Amino acid sequence: MLNVNQLNVYYGESHVVRSISFDVAKGETVAIMGRNGMGKSTLLKALIGILPTRGGKVTLDGRDVTGAPTFTRVAAGMGFVPQGRMIFPYLTVEENILSGMENAKDKTVPPYIYEVFPVLLEMKHRRGGNLSGGQQQQLAIARALVSNPKVLVLDEPTEGIQPSIIKDIARALNKLKAERGFSLVVSEQVLSFAMDVADRFLIIEKGEIVHEGAKGEVNPETIHGYLTI
Repeated sequence: MLNVNQLNVYYGESHVVRSISFDVAKGETVAIMGRNGMGKSTLLKALIGILPTRGGKVTLDGRDVTGAPTFTRVAAGMGFVPQGRMIFPYLTVEENILSGMENAKDKTVPPYIYEVFPVLLEMKHRRGGNLSGGQQQQLAIARALVSNPKVLVLDEPTEGIQPSIIKDIARALNKLKAERGFSLVVSEQVLSFAMDVADRFLIIEKGEIVHEGAKGEVNPETIHGYLTI
């Protein structure tokens, strides 16, 4: 569903992502893990087109989107939830969700959104800025999902969220992925969340993949070591 081949990304003259390659199968969840400053967010921003690449290729469901702008990638089937959520604070919950449905013919929030995130139904007329961090994260995920992505990309989704809500988000993502059939790419530092959702793990250090493995093969202690060094 997603193929990343020898991707290189720079900030100015700083080479941040170094010849990274990986695949994501249909319905698979890949967790990209590593400490702060190792290139996780830069990689994800390059996947969605926020940052330009200097070499390499990104293919989404067989379509080369390497040089495509962000809106083209979204139309092609890529959803993105940025670090910090970036919801519209002065719009209501419902208006925030509808902002993700620009290309939809039916401009009503799909029932499955409120079934999986019932708190959003309760608060649909409340301004997004008045929600808690966990509620805003659910809102940001809902906004990305209504574009019916083939691949959903989440950047640090647990940042600043209490542990009980993190568990709720993990359960919701697993349920949505099973029902909707999308693939998931998530950058993360909270190992327990990653273990709950991921099928495969990629560890990044200094812009390169230094360790990878499927859920049944990896040692959580090994991954934890990469996150705490």
